Amino acid sequence: MSTVLWLLTAQGVIGAFDTLYYHEYRARLVALPAARTELALHAGRDFIYALIFTTLPFYAWKGALALLLFAMVTAEIGITIADFIVEDTARKERGGVYAGERASHTLMALVYGAALAYWLPEVWGWFHAETALVYAPPAVPEPLRVVMLLMAGGVFTSGVRDLLAVLKVPRSAWPWART
Repeated sequence: MSTVLWLLTAQGVIGAFDTLYYHEYRARLVALPAARTELALHAGRDFIYALIFTTLPFYAWKGALALLLFAMVTAEIGITIADFIVEDTARKERGGVYAGERASHTLMALVYGAALAYWLPEVWGWFHAETALVYAPPAVPEPLRVVMLLMAGGVFTSGVRDLLAVLKVPRSAWPWART
C-alpha cells in the first residue's frame, strides 16, 4: 500500500495544479455557465477522492467494504471518462481545453493506472476478510499521511465550490464574474 499512497499523492499534486491553474485561473470554470455539467462531474469525483485520501493512509476496507471501495473507484473512472467528453463541449466557445491541461490529465491517468496496478490486488485481498474498516496504517512516513489529509481537505473544498457553482449559489463564482 505504500506505493499506492505515493502514487496517489503524486496524482493529487498534479490534480491540485490542474484545478488551481487550469480550472480556476485560466478557464474560470465556476463562472462559465456552459461548464455546469463538467463542474458536477468534478464535484462527484472530488468527494470520492476526499474519502479515499482521508481513509487509505490509515484504514483497510475489508470484506464488503472492499466492494464499496471498488465501486467508488469504478465510478471515479466513469466520471473521468465522461469529463473528458463533456469538457470539450463546455469550453468550445473559449477555444477548448488548454494543451497543458490535456497533458496534466494524461499524466494523472498514467499515475492513476500505475496506482491501480498496485492497489487492486490489495483490494482483492481485503475482499476476502471479514467486513470492517480496519485501522491498518501502511508503512509510509508520517508527513505523507499529513499531506494526504491536506489534499483530502483541498479536494473536498474544491468539490463544494464546484457544487455551489452548479447550483448557482450567489457569489459561488468569486472572484470571477459569471459570463
